[in-house]
Amino acid sequence: MLLGFINTNYFHFLFFICIVFFIFLALFIISYFVMQRTMDLEKLSAYECGFDPFEESLGRFDIKFYLVAILFLVFDLEIVFLFPWSIMLYKLSMFSFWVIFYFLFILLIGFIYEWRKGALDWN
Repeated sequence: MLLGFINTNYFHFLFFICIVFFIFLALFIISYFVMQRTMDLEKLSAYECGFDPFEESLGRFDIKFYLVAILFLVFDLEIVFLFPWSIMLYKLSMFSFWVIFYFLFILLIGFIYEWRKGALDWN
């Protein structure tokens, strides 16, 4: 029973995972003992683009920041859906071809709406 498992591809995968785990564990333990534990004021201070912090870190953000972040997520997900579609385009039917254009049309309407609302104007 064990010899049958050793000859399968799963054994090689399990062996690879075990090696990666032990390398990770060894590097983690070595770095723990080698690292320097000295703290100074620069390491303990807040970092804000190379400048000293000038406002409270828990301050309020402008709503446009969140709108741009949501736009980024939406269009990032669009690429996630478009990549497999573009790879399999030659195997898809005409219905699938037009469904993706409908999907892109809906995203275009959302993009135009955000643009007209001024979410992309960074003033």
